[in-house]
Order: sequence, then C-alpha cells, then structure tokens
Amino acid sequence: MTIMLAEAAVERTAEVWARLQSVIDPELDESVTELGFVTGVDVDTGGHVRIDFRLPTYWCAANFAFLMADDMRIAVTALPWVTKVTVGLGEHMYADEINRGVAAGLSFQATFGDEASGELEEVRRTFMVKAFQRRQEALLTYLLDHGHEPTVVLHLSVVELAALPCDSAGHRLVERYLERRPVVGSGAHEMAFVDHDGALLDAGQIHAYLRALRRIGVNAEFNSAMCRGLLATRYGAACTPQVEVKPVHFVRSISAVRSI
Repeated sequence: MTIMLAEAAVERTAEVWARLQSVIDPELDESVTELGFVTGVDVDTGGHVRIDFRLPTYWCAANFAFLMADDMRIAVTALPWVTKVTVGLGEHMYADEINRGVAAGLSFQATFGDEASGELEEVRRTFMVKAFQRRQEALLTYLLDHGHEPTVVLHLSVVELAALPCDSAGHRLVERYLERRPVVGSGAHEMAFVDHDGALLDAGQIHAYLRALRRIGVNAEFNSAMCRGLLATRYGAACTPQVEVKPVHFVRSISAVRSI
C-alpha cells in the first residue's frame, strides 16, 4: 500500500508540473517552469497541492506576480483529483498580500484595494497582444525564408494555415501562433494573418511590418535574458532565467513596460 501511495504521489506531482508548464509569464511569453520560477510542488494524499515559486527580485511588479500565482492556482485546480491548491510566493515585498489574496480566490483589486492601479485584465491583454505579435513575426519570417510568397501566405485562412505542410520547426511555429491568434479575433475561416487591430496585412509592406514587429521581439528577448540573469544572481548559477528592471510596483497603463 505504501508503495502504491508513493507511486500515486509521483504520478500526481508530474501532472501538476505538466499543468504548470502551461502557465505563462505574461510579458516574456515563456512558461514559469522554463523560467525557473517554480521551486517546488508537494502533493498530499488528500489532494492538497502546495506550489512554491519565486521571482528574480524582491520588488518584481505586484500585478505580474499576482497574475502568475493565480494562473497557477487555476491551472492546477482543473485536475479532477485536486481538492485544494496553495500557492506560496517567497521573498517578495508583496508575498503576504498575494498569497492571502490567491488563497481566498480574491481579485487583484480586492487583494490590494486602493493600492492597485489599473485593471489586471487590461495588463494581461496588453502582453497577450505583444506575444501574438512576436509569434506572428517568427512564423511569417520562417515562411518567407522558406520560399512562400507573401501574396499567398497573407491570404491563408486559419484553417489553411493549420494544414500548411511544414517541417517540425515550422509546425511548432504554426502551433504557437495559432494559440495566440484568438487574441485579435477568432474563427476558423478568418484570415490567419492580421495586425493587432484585426486588419489585413499588405503584402507590399510586409518586410517593413516585420521589421517593426522585430523590435518588440528584441525587447522581450533582452528582458528575458535579464530576468534569467537576475534570478541566477539571486539564487545561484543553477538557475537559467531572463526582463526589464525598474523599481515600480505596478504596470500603470497599456503602453507600460513591465517593472520588476
């Protein structure tokens, strides 16, 4: 019986880690597990899951920390055997507030009250759009580099893009892009490639358009590298994380850059 319980615990722990892989840092568009943010998962026999995580600095933006903690809770709660999820953010200036708010199922606004600045979902959407743009640039660049004509590619529907013959690298880019395509409008028969406002792209201007998107990607890659470096510096070289740093606790507008 003890062996069976141990095997069940191992299996359930693996399920939790798999669910956490789907939780994304909203700005970096990378999994919290790949970034090294999650430090431990504990599962008891009653289905109570404890998740411990950390961030690169003591002053990482409170709204981003809350988003990730709550997304972890939601993702793991979806497992049918889970009875309770406790998410513990450590070594952060707002750890107590975030841990209490997430445990109680409160919103960001309810957790921080008058301290909260701006709507959390507005911030989330801002960075979902940026992720859409980064993934679109990567996919379009790949397709054009592999001989696809802009006039043909830009007239593909979502269904046609999903069925486009590609090698494994291209297939992965298509998958990742289609994960974010609904951010700017969903529908299987809609055009696959549109801008952040849902407008069709101009084949004659595609290279200038991609150059503009590339700047978004460069900023994100710089932030990602910095985030990993800060985490490694703080916790040791075994960490392999990467984000832009300013000692501001809340992202205040749609155009704001993440502060940590």
